[in-house]
Amino acid sequence: MPKVDIVVPCYNYGRFLTACVKSALEQSVRDIRVLIIDDASTDDSLIVAKELARDDPRVSVIAHSQNKGHIETYNEGIAWAAADYFLLLSADDMLVAGALQRATQIMDENADVVLTHGDCIAWRDDQPLPVVEQAHDYTWKRHDLIFEMCGTAVNLVPTPTAIGRTKTQKAVGGYRASLPHAGDLEMWLRYAAHGSVAQISAVQAIYRKHAAAMSNSYYKRMLLDYRQCQQAFDSFFDEYHARLTDSSYLRRVTAQTLAKRMFRNGIGVFRRGHIVEGIQLVRAAAAVGYQSVRVAALRKPPANTKSALPDGHQTPGQAGAHHEG
Repeated sequence: MPKVDIVVPCYNYGRFLTACVKSALEQSVRDIRVLIIDDASTDDSLIVAKELARDDPRVSVIAHSQNKGHIETYNEGIAWAAADYFLLLSADDMLVAGALQRATQIMDENADVVLTHGDCIAWRDDQPLPVVEQAHDYTWKRHDLIFEMCGTAVNLVPTPTAIGRTKTQKAVGGYRASLPHAGDLEMWLRYAAHGSVAQISAVQAIYRKHAAAMSNSYYKRMLLDYRQCQQAFDSFFDEYHARLTDSSYLRRVTAQTLAKRMFRNGIGVFRRGHIVEGIQLVRAAAAVGYQSVRVAALRKPPANTKSALPDGHQTPGQAGAHHEG
C-alpha cells in the first residue's frame, strides 16, 4: 500500500498542472500515488494530465465528461484514497521539498496526531517563483486548533499543507455541498475533533495567488465569504457539540470575533470606495455582534476553556522537535 495518496483536482489549470504534480513526484517520500481529476476542462488540462500519467506510473487520471464542481470532485478523491496519509492539492499550488517526509514522520511517530500543517508561501503568479530551501532542522507542536480558530474566526490551516491520516478523513467524511467557500475551514475543525493537530514550523507549500484576484468581484464576494465562514462554524458546532467541553461558549466567541472582523473590514472596504459592500459588511457585523453581546452578558467565560477531544482528552500544547539526518 502506498504511503501517501495525493488528489489533484483540476479545472482549466493545464498551464499549472505539470509544476504541481512534479512537486509531489519529486518528494523524498517516493511511495505515493497521484490522482488527477479533470473536471471537464476546456483547455489542455486533460492532455497534460495524460502525459504526466504516461511518464510516471504513480500518476492516474479521471476525466469528467461534464463539470461536477469542486466539492463533488474533492469527495470523489476522498473516496478513492487508500494510503496511510492523504493530501488534496490544488492544480495551481505546489509542495516544497521535504514536505511529505516531515508530515508523515510526525504522524508515524505520534499515533494521536491526525492532521499536520505548516507554513505556506502566498505567491502572486506575476512575480518570480520563490526559492525555498529545504528545512532540515525544524520544530513542530501540537496545538488546540479548535480553540484557536474560534478565537480568530480564520482558517489557520493553509490547505496545500494539510496532510492527514486517510482513516481520519474517511471517519469525518467529505466536504459539505452547502459550504462551497468555507469547506476547508470546517473540514479542519472536524479533523481536530478526532485527534491532535501538529503545526510544523517549516514552509510546506506554495499557494498561488492569481494577479487578478484583487478585483471588484473580490469585494462583492467578501460578505458571502463571511456568511459561509459563520455557516461552517455553525455546522461544526451542531455536529460536534457533544465532543467539546463548552461548545456554547466557543460558539459565542466565534460570533463575537467574526462580527469584529466584518466590522473592521467593512470600514476598510468603505474607505477604499466600495460603499455598498462596506455598508453591507458593517450591517452584517452589527446583526451578529448584537446577538453575541446579548448572550455574552448572561455568563462570564469559563476559566481555562479548551476544546476537548473524544474520551475527554484535551489537545496538549506540548512541542516536539525533529531533525532530519
